[in-house]
Amino acid sequence: MTMTDLVKVTRALLSVSDKTGLVELGQALAARGVELLSTGGTAKALRDAGLSVLDVSDVTGFPEMMDGRVKTLHPVVHGGLLALRDNDDHVAAMQTHNIGQIDLVVVNLYPFEATVAAGAAPEDCIENIDIGGPAMIRSAAKNHGFVNVITDVEDYAPFMAQLDEHDGATTFAFRQSLALTAYSRTSAYDAAVSGWMAGQLGETAPRRKSVAGTLAQTLRYGENPHQKAAFYTDGSDRAGVATAQQHQGKELSYNNINDTDAAFELVSEFAADNGPACAIIKHANPCGVATGSSLKKAYSRAFDCDRTSAFGGIIALNQTLDAETAEEITGIFTEVVIAPDADEDARAIFAKKKNLRLLTTGGLADPLATAMTVRQVSGGLLLQDKDNGHIGLDDLKVVTQKQPTDAELKDLLFAWKVAKHVKSNAIVYVKDGATVGVGAGQMSRVDSTRIAARKAQDMAEVLGLNTPLTQGSVVASDAFFPFADGLLTAAEAGATAVIQPGGSMRDDEVIAAANEAGLAMVFTGMRHFRH
Repeated sequence: MTMTDLVKVTRALLSVSDKTGLVELGQALAARGVELLSTGGTAKALRDAGLSVLDVSDVTGFPEMMDGRVKTLHPVVHGGLLALRDNDDHVAAMQTHNIGQIDLVVVNLYPFEATVAAGAAPEDCIENIDIGGPAMIRSAAKNHGFVNVITDVEDYAPFMAQLDEHDGATTFAFRQSLALTAYSRTSAYDAAVSGWMAGQLGETAPRRKSVAGTLAQTLRYGENPHQKAAFYTDGSDRAGVATAQQHQGKELSYNNINDTDAAFELVSEFAADNGPACAIIKHANPCGVATGSSLKKAYSRAFDCDRTSAFGGIIALNQTLDAETAEEITGIFTEVVIAPDADEDARAIFAKKKNLRLLTTGGLADPLATAMTVRQVSGGLLLQDKDNGHIGLDDLKVVTQKQPTDAELKDLLFAWKVAKHVKSNAIVYVKDGATVGVGAGQMSRVDSTRIAARKAQDMAEVLGLNTPLTQGSVVASDAFFPFADGLLTAAEAGATAVIQPGGSMRDDEVIAAANEAGLAMVFTGMRHFRH
């Protein structure tokens, strides 16, 4: 098979669900003398615009039947798409069977994903599984040496630019790029269908699993400058960094996106109706999380947990950013601020900081939403449910002689929410609705406990306090204390109450140590490893 570079477009088949730009495309093709073939609603839309359209049923000799399930699945259509124009046998077969070549296919498939997202009944979802569309797309894409295939509305303009540049023809390189997009689209479509089918069957681990996305932006580099990277969206409308609107600042980097996601997921644990909350993230770990009587107060309290790490960090807010808070944030260098919204005065203040990125999401992410997380390992993929585990007051089991006070219980639940978003081994000290020390990512839990306490002591010196910030605090551990040493280190730092999952072989030893130290301790029965 040889590839022809320039191929003139003389005949096009258009069959689209999304009719955005359809009439304009049809008019541009007709103006170039391109014959238009079409079906159903697409043909009607083109005719209503005054264009001459030939029904596919008139070409095939078969009417649309079975509620439209069968209309383009015919040799006259697929022969016109798959025939090699430089193969004498193929050309002879076309002539013998009266098959006309098709140089352009424009198909954007039934809206299966949107139908599922709208909560439609299973029978409606099934009716929105496109068969003829993917078949035509794949036929045209396979024969991209001679055929153009368009599956995205955004490719209409580049396609017409090709025709303008090459006197009604397209280049092989351009058709090849269209074919890549086409196969990516059918792959994503099939992934959506198979994912839905797995859900219908309650199958959490199907034999084959597809993961698909749509390019949102190419990135300057990945975690480091020598790594190439790109950002893809998965079609979800869940509030977050992927669906946020960026109002100012340079493009987000790979690390910005990762850290902003971590910050927003954490702050979304705190419902806006329960009062202002702020989370400051550095390298995917929180360096300060707090509630407050105002958004400004919440930010200031979060900042006072670790002012050093907050420099160049990511700030997430659970309420609309106001001018007072914006003014306070601009006191240090910050990479990104993400919030449900920002008022005009706040945006005007941020506009003076051209490198500061401001993102608004329209709301908080549902922390209880179900989703899958994907991580690549050498030779495979690890998939799991998103950690949407939630613990309430009634889930706590007091295991010590000392009962936690109401104030301690409130802080314990706060610390537990934060610990869920700290890299393991995670230790979080909290006092009066604000973190005062965070220890993350250590190989030993006792080391995390010590690091968090030491950072709290250092911050107390910065604030001019005579006692460590951890004095009178509570402490959360994302997993059980395997030995009493970590718990005793927290007690030495001034913690008065502990929240942890429990479940260690040495629980009795740890409980006894807590009683000896005069600590209150509750078990959750749930851990929050985050690697």
